[in-house]
Parts: sequence; C-alpha cells; structure tokens
Amino acid sequence: MAKQEKLVKSITSMDEDFAKWYTDVCIKAELIDYASVKGCMIIRPYGYAIWENIQRIMDGMFKELGHENVYMPMFIPESLLQKEKDHVEGFAPEVAWVTHGGAEELEERLCVRPTSETLFCDHFKNIVHSYRDLPKLYNQWCSVVRWEKTTRPFLRSREFLWQEGHTLHATAEEARQETEQMLNVYARFAEEALAMPVVKGQKTDKEKFAGAEATYTIEALMHDGKALQSGTSHYFGDGFSRAFEVQYTDKDNKLVHPHQTSWGTTTRLIGAVIMTHGDDNGLVLPPAIAPIQVAIVPIASHKEGVVEKATEVCDTLKKVCRVKLDNSDQTPGWKFAEYEMKGVPLRIELGPRDIENNQCVVVRRDNREKIFVSLDELTTRIPEILAEYHDALYNKALERREAMTYDAKSLEEMKEIADNKPGFIRAMWCGDRECEDKLKEIAGVTSRCIPFEQHEIGDTCVCCGKKATKMLYWGKAY
Repeated sequence: MAKQEKLVKSITSMDEDFAKWYTDVCIKAELIDYASVKGCMIIRPYGYAIWENIQRIMDGMFKELGHENVYMPMFIPESLLQKEKDHVEGFAPEVAWVTHGGAEELEERLCVRPTSETLFCDHFKNIVHSYRDLPKLYNQWCSVVRWEKTTRPFLRSREFLWQEGHTLHATAEEARQETEQMLNVYARFAEEALAMPVVKGQKTDKEKFAGAEATYTIEALMHDGKALQSGTSHYFGDGFSRAFEVQYTDKDNKLVHPHQTSWGTTTRLIGAVIMTHGDDNGLVLPPAIAPIQVAIVPIASHKEGVVEKATEVCDTLKKVCRVKLDNSDQTPGWKFAEYEMKGVPLRIELGPRDIENNQCVVVRRDNREKIFVSLDELTTRIPEILAEYHDALYNKALERREAMTYDAKSLEEMKEIADNKPGFIRAMWCGDRECEDKLKEIAGVTSRCIPFEQHEIGDTCVCCGKKATKMLYWGKAY
C-alpha cells in the first residue's frame, strides 16, 4: 500500500523519533499541556473527554458485577502506612509527604496517597464484624501521587488519575476468583473498547505488587515494540487483614481474618491507545472512547441548503453516535487535517452534489477509504461502519503484535533479538530470580508476565540451561 499523503505537517514522523512523535500528538491533538509543577500535566478537555468515556464504560462493567464506588481521603498518616512492611518499602521512594498545615509543623507526617490499601484496611476494620458483612466490593475513582524521576504524558506522571478496586472476602478461593475476574474485565475492556489486544498472565515475584501474594497483569505491545502494563489485579491473601487487625466472626462463631484484593487501571490507557493505533497524522481513536465519533464537514457551505442539510444530518445521527457539525469559517482542508489529527473515526463530507444525489461521503480515519452512503440509511450504516472500524483497528494491532513476537531458546538468541528486533520475546525460565536479573543485565529485558496460555518453546531455561518451569513474555517496557 502506498504511503498516504501527510495532512498534518506539524507532527514528527514516528520512524524519525518515536518519543518526539508521541509528545507531538499529545500536544497538537490538544490532549495535554504542561503544568507549572514539574512532572505533572494538565489534561485538556479533549483528553479528559477520552478519560470520561473510559471511566463511563469501565464503571458500568464494575457495577454490573456488584461493585460500589466510595471515596477515601487523599492523606495517609505515616503510622498507618508503616503497618504493612513490604507495602511501605515498595512505595517509599515515590512517596510525597505533607509536613506542615499552614505555618504549623504537623505532629505526624502525612503521605499523599500513592495507593489506598492502608486506608481501606483501616476502614474495613471499623465496618466488618460478621460474615454477613462480606463480601465488600468497593472501587474508587481518584488521583494518586508518585514522585517519579522521569515522566512522560499519560505514561508516567507525578499525579495521575485512576480507579482502584478494593475487595474483602470470606475465603481465599473467593478472593482469588475476584482477582482473576477483574483481570478478565480489564482484558475485555482493552479489546472491546480500546481495540487493543493484550496478553494476560501473572507477574513474577520480583515484579509483583508490594505486599501482594500474587499479581496478574494485561500487557500490550506498542507501535515501537515496547510493552506497556495496562492493568493489574492483586491477591493479598490475609496479610493486610492481619497487619491492620481486620477480623470478623464466621458462621462457626470463630474470629478470623478476611482475604483481600485490589486492582487498578490509569490514564496510562490513553497513552496506550495513542501508541497502539496512532500514525504520522496523529491520533487514531477507537469509536468506543472517541469524544467525537463522526465529524460533519459541509462542502461549499455558502451555497443554499448545504448548512441546513448538514444540520439535519447531524440531528439524525445524534440518535446513534457522538457527532459534531463543523460549520466554522475554516477551510474544508483545515478541518480534514484537524479531525485527522484528533483521531475522529469517521468524517462526513456533504456538498451540493451530494445533496442532489441524496447521499454523503463517509471517510474513515484509519485508511481514508471513502464510502458513499444514502442519507436515508445513515442511522443503520454509520453504526455498522464504526463496528467495522473497531474490528479493523483490533486486527491490525493484533497482526503487528504477532509479527513482533519472537521465540528465543538461548541467551545469545535473546540478546540478538532484544538488540535488533523490538517486540515481545517468548522464552522458557527456570523460576530463579538470579536468571531474571541476569536477563535484564545482559539483554536489557524485563519479565512482562507468565502467560495463562502456556506453550513450550523448549525444556531448558533461556538463561542458565537448567530445567525450565514456565514460558514467559519478556521485553523492553515503558
């Protein structure tokens, strides 16, 4: 296929400089602006509208499963954070502290929440007394602060938006089921709303969440061959419950500790969408989260009846999609470039000749295919084209991931692939932490996950040659 003409001139080509391309898209598509606090970002209305669509869809999925939304304070007393040793050690380097209230020094430092397990445990201790109080299925939409050294819009910032689920269960089996169920929710959301294929699996002990017994993840592959952790779900056992003295009376009238989970996704998903589907002209948004699914551009709008017909078409389409009529005095060419850069899935062109023929021209953002649609069939055809568009984005991303997934049977082979072929590397592992560390040191890759769908690439560890226990996905990551 011939390379398309570049409509948007102000975006760096991704082949030339992928990092610069990404930043250009974030700025030029008006997703973010830089804040006066280093490492923080302002999410502009168009970027926030994408997040609102993510939030709306995901929140509905959570509520279908019985989860309720709550809100916890943003401050955590230091003594509370210290109660779970592994947890506090895991977050200590990234914690921001409040030491003064007005001019007075606080008696105890307050942590600005990096995550809320400790707050939820402190609350559960007060409200869970009997087996009848379980399960507790809570979720929180909020912002968190982690004082990252290196930041990049959406992917890693010092303050970011997220959701964090926190649940409490009577048995380990129920808690484990919840952990895996929520990972499946994330995977389904990624594929059905973001058109983004993911690999589901478990993190190694080295990569698991601080204080968790097990961490599960969905991993996506970006355009440049780097992996992006796109959602995690954690099983805590009763460790946090014990540390925070959360107990209840079971059916046998015995005092026991409940089992806990947490799970979360963040505004990093917007970065994932940019780097999965975007191109040299800017954003390419999946229809489910696009703030504008269809942009109507009148052609020769000064001619009689064109604006009136475009308005009529817009009102008709409002019943089936998110539509915008652009009747500004900008030229059609400017509008084409603008909506291309903003990733609007479909553009409708409507001029005098189209009206005469009772049709319009529908242009797809992903491949610029032009489809002639009767004005009488818009309410059925537009949803069909949007569904086809979603499937095309998903299949293209899946094909690219498959083409950029390699198998390695030796350390030399893994290093050669890591140095020259961006993407996922599948390789066998003995389960030894030393080998995991050595692969990072020699090949520059980290373990992404132990996939649920296992298949043998060999029977020996790619690093040490001893008997292998699992096949892992490895790669360079954001």
